[in-house]
Amino acid sequence: MNAEIPEVAPLADRVIDEVERAVVGKRRLLEQIMAAVLTGGHVLLEDYPGLAKTLIANSFATALGLSFKRIQFTPDLLPGDITGGYIYNRPENRFELRKGPIFANVVLADEINRASPKTQSALLEAMQEFQVTLEGETMSLPLPFNVFATQNPIEYEGTFPLPEAQLDRFIMKVSVGYPSAMEEQEILRRRRERRTDEFDLNQVTDAEELFAIREAVEQVHVEPDIESYIVDIVHATRDHQQVAVGASPRGSLALLKLSRAWAAMQGRDFVIPDDVKLFVTPALVHRLILERDLWMRQHAAEDVLTQVMRSVSVPVIEGV
Repeated sequence: MNAEIPEVAPLADRVIDEVERAVVGKRRLLEQIMAAVLTGGHVLLEDYPGLAKTLIANSFATALGLSFKRIQFTPDLLPGDITGGYIYNRPENRFELRKGPIFANVVLADEINRASPKTQSALLEAMQEFQVTLEGETMSLPLPFNVFATQNPIEYEGTFPLPEAQLDRFIMKVSVGYPSAMEEQEILRRRRERRTDEFDLNQVTDAEELFAIREAVEQVHVEPDIESYIVDIVHATRDHQQVAVGASPRGSLALLKLSRAWAAMQGRDFVIPDDVKLFVTPALVHRLILERDLWMRQHAAEDVLTQVMRSVSVPVIEGV
């Protein structure tokens, strides 16, 4: 199945419209997550409890026609609880493979920072190579494969901060945020009229069509000046005096992929600087290690990225 760039925007809009039947008032966030899905990237959702993080992941899986599994991360969770393993079948006198919840198209790692580093590491191979290794045997995961992970930014007792190597594998980190008063009233109205906590969402597309529009995104043109702009932004994070370790080249690639996906979602076959600007914070905020005196300052990384954006000159693209 083949798709062209003009087909990306209508399909993305239909998926987001369907997800919005469950998630109220978060259109821009859902659009950003859709861009991440179009790149095949993984998303880290960090926010307070009760703000629909789990609902967002489940709703996207339903609308995209993909299988969904949820893993509740706890301190006693073991790597085998995620990947699965070989179980002895006594009647047949042989070992059988019992696949874990990682074998799904969309996997929700709920409260991922509550599990031990050993358990968190069980996701590393899956997120990067789309495979897992069990007893020396490598098995491919079902494709497409996307991880949605959640964590609570205010509870630190009994948690294990994600190592930088794992954070770097998330193409973006976003927050949901509280709804406005009108949006919250709309949530109540829908629940009253629905008469159940469950949502009856419809499948909009399937894996085959998703792969086709991902291929279409790869056709989006990027001017060399835009590539230089991305590189300048990432290099500026490494040179910033308040940053101990700046963004990696994977951050540059994330900006490239997300800006191309966003351009296609706007119906364009080329990237403009505003596409890049939109994703600087989501794509880079979790990739910075700040100097120690900023560790406890809220939104310090976001402030650094704002300064970086102001310091980098924006290219002028002719004909735009």
